[in-house]
Amino acid sequence: MKITRVAPWLISGPRPYLETAEDSHPGEREYVFVEVSTDEGITGWGEVTGTTHVANRAVCAVIGHLNDFLVGDDPTQIERIWHKIFRTFTYMGSRGASTNAISGIDIALWDIRGKIQGLPIYEFFGGPIRDSVPVYCHPEDGSTVEQTVQHARAIVETGQTSFKTDPWYPHHPEERNGYLTGKLTAEAENHGVELIAAVRDEVGPDIEILIDSHGRHDVPTAIRLANALEPYKIFWFEEPVPVESYKALKQVKDNTNVPICVGERLHTRWDFVPVLEGGLADFIMPDVTWTGGITELKKIATMAEAYYIPISPHDASGPINVMAGAQVMITVPNHYRVETSRASLSAYDAFIDHPLDIRGDAIHLSNRPGLGFELDRDYLAAHAIDGYAG
Repeated sequence: MKITRVAPWLISGPRPYLETAEDSHPGEREYVFVEVSTDEGITGWGEVTGTTHVANRAVCAVIGHLNDFLVGDDPTQIERIWHKIFRTFTYMGSRGASTNAISGIDIALWDIRGKIQGLPIYEFFGGPIRDSVPVYCHPEDGSTVEQTVQHARAIVETGQTSFKTDPWYPHHPEERNGYLTGKLTAEAENHGVELIAAVRDEVGPDIEILIDSHGRHDVPTAIRLANALEPYKIFWFEEPVPVESYKALKQVKDNTNVPICVGERLHTRWDFVPVLEGGLADFIMPDVTWTGGITELKKIATMAEAYYIPISPHDASGPINVMAGAQVMITVPNHYRVETSRASLSAYDAFIDHPLDIRGDAIHLSNRPGLGFELDRDYLAAHAIDGYAG
């Protein structure tokens, strides 16, 4: 079997939303999918959805240039292809867009491997060690205190037992032009604390509340915010400072009592070495579509297991993002939860042939081969951004 084509798809599709909340609204978002075709008619699907239009188009360009580099290769040689792509970017930077591209292709190759042998991907990693994979979701960031309380109530009513929010969103005015000082006004700080206090009062003591700072605070601000939220039984404080400085992360870790989580913007196992060896985090959260794909996510999970650190993949983009993470995590002893964007992911049904099976706070995996579903190529073609139709 040979690879005949590697192609990115950039589409505008439905965004998951809070179906049970009064102010829910569907909306659209961009998704980046990767299609790997073979000479035997078996196609694999991956995903590399980014958070900005610029990032999505950049990674599509990288994937497009890799087509000639991979055509003719055996798609079952997943480890060899991973290193082939990774090493070709050595002199321009082997992290970032390059590992995003690797991730999408790697996931598609595992999808092909599963389809060849008629097995779900998790069977290639020792088989499942649990019946389902725990998940968590989000309310709408940027809502008022009252709206966030309403969203939290709606999430709990679905049977979910854990959710994450950024209580300081929208970001401070300086961030219109990117990260600058890392500070918040006293008003913004107090609003975030008020919001979390109200949510905790609404959902009670047993629901896990996770905080995401999106890596945008300076060290003293992050310490002050973490300590202000400690009375409300915060399950973790995520990316308190920008990811570029492990020293800054250590300062926050040494001066707070709330658990720290990092990892969605770290790439490959090598970026996680100083986090694990330095005891800089209580949880890690690599993104399977950014850090290096299914191959790399399993390796990072095994590394974290040796340090008794739980792993909770950042999988809040599209359906392949969620399912690729879940396929690995159902085989991982030290798994905490897979991140999803909303309690209901039915919006994805528009472009996949089998809906994701989320019941309560867990996703249930089928025994269908590969990822367990197919993307609808007709839907993708109808909703592709001009110039990015596979």
